[in-house]
Amino acid sequence: MRVAVLSLIEAAGPDPGALRGYLPIGGRSILRHQIGFALSLGCKRIVVMAEGISGELVALQHVVERGGAQFHVVATARALVPLLQPEDDVFVLGDGLLAMPDALRDLLEAGPVLLTLPVETALPLGFERIDINSAFAFAMRFPGRVAAALADLPPEWNAQSALLRLAIQARISQRGVPAALLDDGRWAIVRNEEDAHRAERRWLRLHTDVAGAGARAPGGAMAIAIVRRFGPAMLHAGTRPALVGLAAGLVGLLGGGMGWLGNFATGFVLLGIAWLIERVASLLGQVERDSLLASGLARRSVAAFHGLIDVGFVVVATWRSELPNGPGLAWGLSAFAPLLLVLAARLVPLALPGNRWAHFLQDRLLMGLFLALASVFLPFDAMVGLCVIAMIALCLFLLQTGADIGATRDPAKPPPNPQLTSRQ
Repeated sequence: MRVAVLSLIEAAGPDPGALRGYLPIGGRSILRHQIGFALSLGCKRIVVMAEGISGELVALQHVVERGGAQFHVVATARALVPLLQPEDDVFVLGDGLLAMPDALRDLLEAGPVLLTLPVETALPLGFERIDINSAFAFAMRFPGRVAAALADLPPEWNAQSALLRLAIQARISQRGVPAALLDDGRWAIVRNEEDAHRAERRWLRLHTDVAGAGARAPGGAMAIAIVRRFGPAMLHAGTRPALVGLAAGLVGLLGGGMGWLGNFATGFVLLGIAWLIERVASLLGQVERDSLLASGLARRSVAAFHGLIDVGFVVVATWRSELPNGPGLAWGLSAFAPLLLVLAARLVPLALPGNRWAHFLQDRLLMGLFLALASVFLPFDAMVGLCVIAMIALCLFLLQTGADIGATRDPAKPPPNPQLTSRQ
């Protein structure tokens, strides 16, 4: 059985009532982050070293039990002995350790290991010295039989320090944590509220370092900036991604209502803003999933919501159209060009996946602003038709010539049309 041993002992600063494990990162305690990681490893028993039961520990017990694991709170190292069987696979995370789950998993999954850091770098950051050259990186993995000697130690010994000494005596192999993890904030000890605020900003930045051309489009970049600036406040206030997504839906309905009332430009802008709010909600949800604070399943409603936004653009553009309607004219004529516009905006990024400019067409905030301006200052139907022609013509040109305007293609890969781009 895999067992996780966590700690809730060390004080967070001069106040003995404030504990490191309770310091919040992204609206959740550090101990909650560690529990999420332990559950992701498949740990079936999670033991927290703490001096007493609190309301938050009871809430965390419910989280653990929903994850299919047992939850125990013990106060002394000796009380830990009956919970660690010789055949168990034991994971120990130190008090206040905040590490990116992927980095921590890569270092621990290889087998029994005691993770270390260089003394000169680690000691000023709060890590514990092991020997003249190494410091304990606050994470280790060892067989359960190593912990049997806890029964022979004095009861006042700190459990984490005792397990560390026993692992060293058992000659558990040591492995260094790359210094780059410390430099960019993927591995840190959070000792007080000041450390927590600093670590939280780095944590959110790392989780929103979204790759891909879509993230460089104005709307995507704005969503990332909003999450980095206001995400901590929203998460600390208990604003979950689903609530932000609900707000996006309400703004989208308001945009449709404004279009129905004849305020077309406002309707287009509100639809674009609804898309932006939904991107913020998706980013917050992705942050929680990557941090193992929520289910690994992405919200299935995202694709449906984007489809509804596109439907909203088509409907409002149809209402805005100045094409005549009446007997003898094709039904739905005024919706034809807006429908082609939305379909082309979806098709071109699929046809040109490595082209940065093509992914700008996925930015519905830009589309909403463009349609709003066209609705007020330009011949609306003509501009929509010209945009459709321009998108399809540019897509055909790039596909046929293999041109790399704005492309982010890997240079090691062959061009999309080698027979047209060969120099032989």
